[in-house]
Amino acid sequence: MQGSTIDPSKTSLNYHHEVEAAEVHHEEHPDFRMFGLVVFLAADSMTFLGMFAAFLIYKATMPAWPPEGTELELLVPTINTIILITSSFVMHRGQSAIKKNDVSGLRLWFGITALMGAMFLAGQVYEYTHVDFGLTTNLFTSSFFALTGFHGLHVSCGLALILFVLLRSLNSKHYSSEEHFGVEAAELYWHFVDVVWIILFVIVYLIN
Repeated sequence: MQGSTIDPSKTSLNYHHEVEAAEVHHEEHPDFRMFGLVVFLAADSMTFLGMFAAFLIYKATMPAWPPEGTELELLVPTINTIILITSSFVMHRGQSAIKKNDVSGLRLWFGITALMGAMFLAGQVYEYTHVDFGLTTNLFTSSFFALTGFHGLHVSCGLALILFVLLRSLNSKHYSSEEHFGVEAAELYWHFVDVVWIILFVIVYLIN
């Protein structure tokens, strides 16, 4: 017809090429979220490393470490150590469950882990309220509260992550065997907190 034009972009051949190009353009990008978390934890570990190094330097240079009257009891921190190490194995059961699309299993094992994390923090508060010294008593006590308090902050953050995963899992379709980054991220963070505590326990409580 007179005045009609054919738009080449609408021809079947060109349309087919456009669809292919769009599919390539929208191709899924690599998921770097876990890599980002690993980098963050590596950087965070440098802070703990610096604090551990300072604590050991103080120990090597001070005439008495810990000073008389500021010795630490082992019962509560030992129980806390057992709780935290065990919680890592419990938490792993939750990740194993979601990899089988078992959302109920995820909720169960992460719920138990959350309870164990709360028990750890309660034990730490109990220890703080029953020691015979304060934050500014001497260098040892300041270092003790700084190290254990900073780690306790990390446990609190880890507990918040676990509770967030539990909240998101209320939507039974949110996590699956294919999509469970939040579960893996929370578990990796918790394992990091666990490893740091083991090192802290040895350095602060066992090496005298």
